[in-house]
Amino acid sequence: MNIGDEILTALQNLSEKEKAIVAEALGLAKKERETQAQQIANLALAAGVELFHDPQGKAYATIPINGHKETWPITSRGSGPFRSWLRRLFFEKYRRPPGNQTLQDAIGVLEAKAQFDGPEYAVNIRIAQNAGKVYIDLANENWQIVEITPGYGWRIIEAHECPVKFIRPKGMLPLPEPKSGGTMDDLRRFLNIVSDDDFKLIVAWLLAALRPQGPYPILMLEGEQGTGKTTAARVLRSLIDPNVSPVRTPPKDERDLAINATNNWVVCYDNLSGIPIWLSDALCRLSTGGGFSTRQLFTDDEEVILEACRPIILTGIDEIVTRHDLLDRCIIVNLQPIPEEHRKDEATFWQEFERARPGILGALLVIVSLGLENFDRVKLDRLPRMADFAKWIVACEASDVLWERGGFMAAYTENRTEAVESALENDVLATAIRILLEERNDWEGTAQELLEALAVYVDDNTKRTRAWPSSPRSLSSRLRRMATFLRQSGIAIEFYREAHTGRRLIRLKKKTIVTTVTTVTQNPGGFENTSFEMVTQMVTQNRDGDANGDDGDDSEKFASPSGALKILHGDDGDDGDAKNHFESKIVEGEL
Repeated sequence: MNIGDEILTALQNLSEKEKAIVAEALGLAKKERETQAQQIANLALAAGVELFHDPQGKAYATIPINGHKETWPITSRGSGPFRSWLRRLFFEKYRRPPGNQTLQDAIGVLEAKAQFDGPEYAVNIRIAQNAGKVYIDLANENWQIVEITPGYGWRIIEAHECPVKFIRPKGMLPLPEPKSGGTMDDLRRFLNIVSDDDFKLIVAWLLAALRPQGPYPILMLEGEQGTGKTTAARVLRSLIDPNVSPVRTPPKDERDLAINATNNWVVCYDNLSGIPIWLSDALCRLSTGGGFSTRQLFTDDEEVILEACRPIILTGIDEIVTRHDLLDRCIIVNLQPIPEEHRKDEATFWQEFERARPGILGALLVIVSLGLENFDRVKLDRLPRMADFAKWIVACEASDVLWERGGFMAAYTENRTEAVESALENDVLATAIRILLEERNDWEGTAQELLEALAVYVDDNTKRTRAWPSSPRSLSSRLRRMATFLRQSGIAIEFYREAHTGRRLIRLKKKTIVTTVTTVTQNPGGFENTSFEMVTQMVTQNRDGDANGDDGDDSEKFASPSGALKILHGDDGDDGDAKNHFESKIVEGEL
């Protein structure tokens, strides 16, 4: 028997499994034909797609397109850019379109790989934060990002350099590429604002909207027809989160509001004629952060939870915010009619604004950089409502590039005082309580006794309206809602049980009002106490250092807090300044 016969005999004695292994090793095994769905999935993986999921388990893909990377959701339902990208990828390889079902199967496989095999990343819309830095998606065709570093200014980076993931819902428009040399005063001529305090509050709202975490104040623009409310809302939104539909009609229900909030960074509702209770409560949650749950479409028991905290703009003719909890979160700006001689046609107005927008955005970014640097050094003697917002704005103004220190808190306190007084004056129950305590320093009794005591101060017609509580229970509920505002006006409300009888009692008492005082801790070694002359000297010294051999490649990409000089004094600078806008604090190897 020769060697060939011996090998053949040995192969015949192998098990089927062993025969398959030998055949595969010798390349004799029949290759299983790759299905079209497998071809699509393998093409995507070979193209360098990055599959991942967010904390809620939703699948996403970061895909390479035309030299940059884009992030899109993966969903086996409906359509989307990721589905179109796969279809194009298959056609370029095989010169024929894939079948709809096979495309659906491939997307299902990739979705499963993202959910079970991919890493977990948070996804963001427009603004995000990582390692103390703020990132703003310019939403341009190159997917470029603005990176803001505390105390170092800002620079534009590519998507592959950004440590956070951004997605772009439908309707999102690009921000302009920011420029150095702009001033915040450039914004004022595009707003129908007369009061310096109102302008400070609007700038404060913009700075809050550029902060990745809330809470966020609700900007309420009020005024009669022809005061520029809608235009002001469009201008402000275009500086933060431009959209094809910048101002919208109010939502019909909480689900519409939640979907709007999850697909937009700034939520803007125009020309409101009143706010129903459900919308008032929902806006409160959206301002300070909260979840919205709804049923998944085409299912019976699957719940979708939408979590969001967003900057909000509302516009209306009259005083549309009446509930105290919503009013407590509002910055109210009243606009006056625009004189005919000051009106401009739409085309001219927006052309001028588009020319100024990059500089205004650049100025905002510099202030955000300084605010990030100063935030941990800010101490408020007394914390107002929306304390995190107030602390952030005080940090921004502490660098002395906006206005005098304390200017924001003075304006904010006055705005809140006016809002509280207006709310109490327009509330018949609050008015009756104030009249009651004009005759005495305190009052104590049950809700029923209080309702009877207050009834003598209103007429019968008022008692029959919804403005007047119809029962002791509704009175207690109303008192709890207005307790904060009454306390700020000098009336304290206390609910308690009587020790020996267990009766539920209410105590009203006049109290002394203590004005909120704000200070910022001083750090002699900190940048916030450095004079502009010293800052200029520091910049010059470091630029000399760079000339003597320091590596400044990264630092030259930054637009720096040295632009603060321009913001304060209105110096537009020259072309050389715009190209060489780095700050003294950038050191080699730090970025």
